[in-house]
Amino acid sequence: MHTFLPENFTPIKQKASRQQRSLICAIIVGIVLVICAVVAWCYYSVSLRKADRLKTEQLYLKKDGFTIRNLQGKQVFRMAFESGALDLDSCSKYGEILSCTKSDKGKLNFFIQTVNPKDTVMCYRVRWEEFVADTVVQHTMYWDDAYWYGGAEMSTQHWPIKLSGYQEPKPFVTSDVYSSRDSFGGILERYWLSSNATAIKINDSVPFHLGWNSTEKSLFFEARYNDSSYKPPLGQQPFPELSYRVCVGSDVTSIHKYMVRRYFYKPTKVPEKNTFRYPIWSTWALYKTDIDQDKLMRFAEKIKKHHFNYSHIEIDDMYSKYYGDFDLDPVKFPNATEMFKKLKEEGFELTLWIHPFVNYNSSNFGVGIERGLFVKEPSGRLPAMVQWWNGIGAILDFTNPQAREWFLNNLKMLKAKYGISSFKFDAGETNYLPKQFSTFQPLSDPSIFSRKYTEMAIPFFDRAEVRVGYQSQNISCFFRIIDRDSVWGYELGLKSLIPTVLTISMLGYPFILPDMIGGNAYSNHSSNLQIPDRELYIRWLELSAFMPSMQFSVPPWLYDNDVIEIAHKFTQIHESLVAPLLLELAGEVTTTGDPIIRPIWWISPNDEAAHKIDSQFLIGDTFMVAPVLEPGKQERDVYLPAGRWRSYKGEVFDKTPQLLTDYPVDLDEVAYFTWLA
Repeated sequence: MHTFLPENFTPIKQKASRQQRSLICAIIVGIVLVICAVVAWCYYSVSLRKADRLKTEQLYLKKDGFTIRNLQGKQVFRMAFESGALDLDSCSKYGEILSCTKSDKGKLNFFIQTVNPKDTVMCYRVRWEEFVADTVVQHTMYWDDAYWYGGAEMSTQHWPIKLSGYQEPKPFVTSDVYSSRDSFGGILERYWLSSNATAIKINDSVPFHLGWNSTEKSLFFEARYNDSSYKPPLGQQPFPELSYRVCVGSDVTSIHKYMVRRYFYKPTKVPEKNTFRYPIWSTWALYKTDIDQDKLMRFAEKIKKHHFNYSHIEIDDMYSKYYGDFDLDPVKFPNATEMFKKLKEEGFELTLWIHPFVNYNSSNFGVGIERGLFVKEPSGRLPAMVQWWNGIGAILDFTNPQAREWFLNNLKMLKAKYGISSFKFDAGETNYLPKQFSTFQPLSDPSIFSRKYTEMAIPFFDRAEVRVGYQSQNISCFFRIIDRDSVWGYELGLKSLIPTVLTISMLGYPFILPDMIGGNAYSNHSSNLQIPDRELYIRWLELSAFMPSMQFSVPPWLYDNDVIEIAHKFTQIHESLVAPLLLELAGEVTTTGDPIIRPIWWISPNDEAAHKIDSQFLIGDTFMVAPVLEPGKQERDVYLPAGRWRSYKGEVFDKTPQLLTDYPVDLDEVAYFTWLA
């Protein structure tokens, strides 16, 4: 049977029920939600991987810098990238190395490597290298809420570091800050340390420039060859590289100990014991360049007449006829051999002032030209003439083995001829090099010249002194801080002594000579003698008695009998109380590298009050000194860190830490305290 439908018949569609429509909508929404969830999960997974590869241990990297936290989660270090921003999409992490290959300026080599040398220390090696010649790499380190120490000797020295104004980055090289007060000093290292237990060491290969912004509390670390005294290593392109190590520890003392043991040289010997026990007597302040045989003999006679002990007498400037001669002027010293013999018989050791210059009127100027002993002008054909504080001449090239041998042979000849014990090595800073020069061994870093010069002191280390230091901690002699003015303040005055000695100590130089008691005794920066203010002289003398070595140049007998008695009192305290402790600590230095003169925070590293004390110091861990450094004062505030302390008056203080306000200290006293176990 067949069913026939009309031609105009249209089937009627059956409408979906309400339940069916709801089900379809639910399925569609579900599919959309699943797709969204998958996309979100993929994005989240990528974000997690990105976050993971931009974090290494406690360092967090962003395109414009990085921060570091300690193990307690506190941010302790912050660095900003000023010369470019990283392209984070070019970054990857393999093991302990996080690296990036691009910045917003193009190709680069950037990496951070994590090093965990011990449980309490985490270090990060950072390197930013450009591949475009004569560009600049600059990173900015922020002080934030921490106190910072280290860097360089400065004309105005504070502890902790206190910089003023704004300074564009300039070459971080040795300079004479007495004559060039805005420069960095003759003793410096690329090392800084913070109260947050963070330390940074700039690599030796970096063409390093340093600047600062005191308003933002920041230091500028810059690498560049353009318009700089740094030169790329021979045969290499001038591609700047900024590389450094940042280490974080548990406290400021322990991280410093780690850095010194890991990155610094240490002395290998201890200077002559008598330089710790007895004063050095210099002819400079009293006689300047007018020293002669009669004056030297009278000087020695008065030392003995006033019953002072002595390590040695230092014969200073202009004992020779011309600068660059290696002999005594026969007019000034007509019987030099007999004079030295007599002084030796009377128990005096003698040292001579020496320098790296040969003036044009010295007979040795011609010798140096003939033998090629001098630093030369860029072509390498002619000596490069320099102007220094005693005239015009050439400067010996201590990168040249022949120049080193010639210089040392002349010093040994002086030593043998007259029985000289050692030498005071003056100058050596890079600012006495010509602006354009060439040396036997090319110098990528000008301060290596200072290092080469200090090496000349090694054969005479026992009583030698030098005034420049750069990677020179193993030159086992006394390092003298730059000349002081006879003033009270922080600019090369009495108040600058403790901050300067502490800074140099933190840079790894334990044997420190704090220069002449009372300062240079210049009158308005002229060379005429004007003895320092009486009170200033006494307070300077008292502080020096607790330093590694004492040096008289303005003698006490230029004042009254009371001053002579005070000088006797404190030279005796130095000899009997201080020197035994100094020598004990000096014997440990060759193993530990720990400083002899230490900041208060050394034994109280987590005490914020101790972090900013600049007028007290420790000798070792158990002997604290608090001198008076203000005019007209016979009292001072003294901070006692945690522990039991006995004062020089016999008082015992148990309730510490404690601030003793207006603690009485007479004019003939220094407040000092011994830690009681």
